[in-house]
Amino acid sequence: MTKTSVRLINACAATVVFFAVTAVGLQASELLVGTSTISITPRLPVNLSGQFPARIAHKVESTCTASAVALESRDGDKVLDQAIMVSCDLVAIRDGVSDLLRKKLAARQPGFDVRKVFLNATHTHTGPTMIEGRYDIPKEAIQPDEYVDFLTDRLCNLVLAAWKSRQAGGVSWGLGHAVVAYNRRMVYADGSSVMYGKTNKDNFRTVEGPEDHGVEVLFFWDKNKKLIATAINVACPAQEVESRRAVNADFWHEVRLMLQKQYGKDLCVLGWTGAAGDQSPHILWRKKAEERMREKRGLTRLEEIARRIVKAFDEVYEVAKSDIRFNVPMVHIVQDIKLPPWIVTEKEYADCKAAYDALAKKKKEAVGDGFRLWWNKRVMDNYQKQKKYRFHDMELHVLRLDDVAIATNPFELFTDYGIQMKARSKAQQTFVIQLACNTAGYLPTVAAVKGGSYSVAVTSCLVGPEGGQALVDRTVKEINELWK
Repeated sequence: MTKTSVRLINACAATVVFFAVTAVGLQASELLVGTSTISITPRLPVNLSGQFPARIAHKVESTCTASAVALESRDGDKVLDQAIMVSCDLVAIRDGVSDLLRKKLAARQPGFDVRKVFLNATHTHTGPTMIEGRYDIPKEAIQPDEYVDFLTDRLCNLVLAAWKSRQAGGVSWGLGHAVVAYNRRMVYADGSSVMYGKTNKDNFRTVEGPEDHGVEVLFFWDKNKKLIATAINVACPAQEVESRRAVNADFWHEVRLMLQKQYGKDLCVLGWTGAAGDQSPHILWRKKAEERMREKRGLTRLEEIARRIVKAFDEVYEVAKSDIRFNVPMVHIVQDIKLPPWIVTEKEYADCKAAYDALAKKKKEAVGDGFRLWWNKRVMDNYQKQKKYRFHDMELHVLRLDDVAIATNPFELFTDYGIQMKARSKAQQTFVIQLACNTAGYLPTVAAVKGGSYSVAVTSCLVGPEGGQALVDRTVKEINELWK
């Protein structure tokens, strides 16, 4: 048995003791619900994150939004547990953002357990940059640190507003279906895979992995059974318009507009991206037929995606509205766990250092390679770190809300792992939220690593398939302990 396995087993053993303490929170209890929504749209001009070249935006096509649902379970005056879930129209929750937000919350709300707050990103590629030094950004544009300070101030106001608005409420849930995501890794006759590879080539054979077309929906109601908030879990990143040079919240903006038009302008909508590291809303085959149908409907591509999600939502709503529960068990577990990382080899280090040195030399003569410099430097830094420790630390949130389980991870997690979690979970319905708490890169499968290309290499990943399976096993264990 490896040292990694021993330490993972020891960590799991410690968790069993932890659950012995928290299991008392599983009784049905009064549920309090609070909601709030706020704009996190940056001032202009702003550099957009998510692509290799810098893209300076001088206009806003749609508002970037953050939405929060605050939950508290009580037995009379006794507080049993709490959770505040915040969805953000961002490419990711960059390292340090959650910590800064919690620091600001602690200062403004003493005694509040800031670890019960978690953020997730919808993965729009037309939102603001939050990492200094990653791009060459002109001085007149908002700088990453400036935006992060603005963002965390806004999120602090949002969380406190949601918390202060909580009142007796109820919850219901359901499952719909919509084709939103397509696996974006194409496999060819020689066994290689390419992200967004062409499918009209003679050597194209298949798509590499599965797709998850489930639309998992949570509904939150006030005491009069009025719908006040919803969380929609779709295994697809919001990156349909990812290459544009304008601020855009992608398809979640259209989803919110459609739902608020039908269910009330104050409806709070959380967009949860499911396990979707190998997925995209881009159509990669049967394009002409898809585009014909969209054009005949008179819709933009963003509106077409939103139409599918909202149609599934409406179907689930008709079932969920007749099964609202006001007294439910709720438990929120927060764990710091360790995963085996992607080990950087000496050759990988040497290749990245050579690329970094060449780019650094070139950068003295011309601007434009900031992202690739940062990309290679990260691998070099990880090589040095692994000499001291060989674990990747991550924050895991697992919630039980009546018969529903919610689990988070910080990765662009390949869909295979999300399917495993849902299939092995003892919960009636399981929500998996990626890109939560911080940023940890892609997490590919064994098959994907064999296929190669972008998203499955050392430059894209902090954790590999060994860590992916450890994440699945740990997440399932934490969920299932709550159903014992």
